[in-house]
Amino acid sequence: MTQSDQFTFYGGGHRGTEAEFGRQAEQFGIREVNYSFEGHQPARAKGIVILSPEELKKGDISMEIVSIRMNRTYSEIDKIRKVFQSIFHMVNSGLQVFTVGWIQPDDTVKGGTGWAAELAKLFNRPLSVFDQERNQWYTWKDNTWVEDLPKVEHTTFVGTGTRNLTETGRQAIKDLFTRSFA
Repeated sequence: MTQSDQFTFYGGGHRGTEAEFGRQAEQFGIREVNYSFEGHQPARAKGIVILSPEELKKGDISMEIVSIRMNRTYSEIDKIRKVFQSIFHMVNSGLQVFTVGWIQPDDTVKGGTGWAAELAKLFNRPLSVFDQERNQWYTWKDNTWVEDLPKVEHTTFVGTGTRNLTETGRQAIKDLFTRSFA
């Protein structure tokens, strides 16, 4: 049995996926850290860390680079920049990354969640995505998505994803925690 009190979950406290990861972390006695910033209203306040403007800047990146890497453009650049900056802190803190959302044909993950996946790839972090359309976990191995049934294997890990969490996605998160910590 894994000693869950030796683990730390990193998220952003957003409604949907991140809130569910937080609930599961709490249930299993895992330390929870949620990175946020001034003006953000997280759905989950446990373990909240408000990043200062100086701390946010550590995660700054050209939106042009983000757009190229993600194969899309963004409106509301100031708001999404802060989200991407806080995602940097999450991925920089956790040695394994789990996301819930949708893998797109270009191998990116839909939405802002995709930036966490791209950073995990860039930082060479183990990365798994539960694709809510396919109802299946996939792990990024050798530059491709491979069907998998992942477990939390690092003492620091990230859980992020869509705000539009389905019941299947919620169950996938619960099952991940049960496989890893029960």
